[in-house]
Amino acid sequence: MPTDVSPSDVVPTDVSPSDVVPTGVVVPRHSRRLRRVGSYLALTIGAVVVLAPIYFTIVNSLLPPSELAHQPPPLFPTNPQWHDYSLAWTSGHLGRYMATSAIMTISIVVAQLVTSVFAAYAFAFLRFPFKRTLFLLCLATLMIPFEVTFITNLDTVSSLGWFNTYEGLAVPFMATGFGIFLLRQAFLQIPKDLQEAARLDGYGHWRFMLRVAVPLARPSLAALGVFSFLAAWNQYLWPLVATGGTSPLDTVQIGLKQLVGTSAQNIPIALAGAVIAFVPLVILLLIFQKQLVRSLTAGAVK
Repeated sequence: MPTDVSPSDVVPTDVSPSDVVPTGVVVPRHSRRLRRVGSYLALTIGAVVVLAPIYFTIVNSLLPPSELAHQPPPLFPTNPQWHDYSLAWTSGHLGRYMATSAIMTISIVVAQLVTSVFAAYAFAFLRFPFKRTLFLLCLATLMIPFEVTFITNLDTVSSLGWFNTYEGLAVPFMATGFGIFLLRQAFLQIPKDLQEAARLDGYGHWRFMLRVAVPLARPSLAALGVFSFLAAWNQYLWPLVATGGTSPLDTVQIGLKQLVGTSAQNIPIALAGAVIAFVPLVILLLIFQKQLVRSLTAGAVK
């Protein structure tokens, strides 16, 4: 057997390392390109499906009421009606609705982050009786629909005198089993060597949680904050019942329903209000995009 065989005689020189799979089999370039084209095509179709409703909402908010019923619907507004946005903000009192939603949402997000951090740390690092049973009970709350506890929560809020108040809007949602589970899994990924080193440095549970555990779990905290914000901002049924539906504490979702009214002339105004209410969500996702992706991909790469 010849001994002067170079690596270039085994693998073609025009093949990049990415074309060679771990088994040593060379993947043809055209196959790689077809897979890449297929991936981009699938991503493009998915993006169109997701963004199409948003695009048509923006277009319809700029159309006059007479053009809304045209078939097929126009793809571009020929005569944009920008004054509908100012009407939604001023005459529709959308600013007041958004302020109420902002106070309620921020209260819920902050409370969920705090309660989830404390409970998740306890389940991850502390030892106490019935620890596994209590954690299973927290997970069981994820399987109970909100409608099951709706009447009980309403009776509790009314008995405490919180009907038609910010407390009644926010308190029933200030703890979440999903947040506890998510942060517990993030805390369990902290190496034990790091815990022992912190203990040797004199760190107790309080200092270790604030200076080590919480900073390392920032991607999961950001993801929980985004999910909590989306859920709280988009609530409709609970604020409608907890405030009576005709209160100064009506949230933005109730305000959008009131913008529609009973006339087709108000549909562009309601759509303009929906676009305005959507802006805070877009800003939030843009700010926490990296942390959200890092949280979703945590543990995917060893």
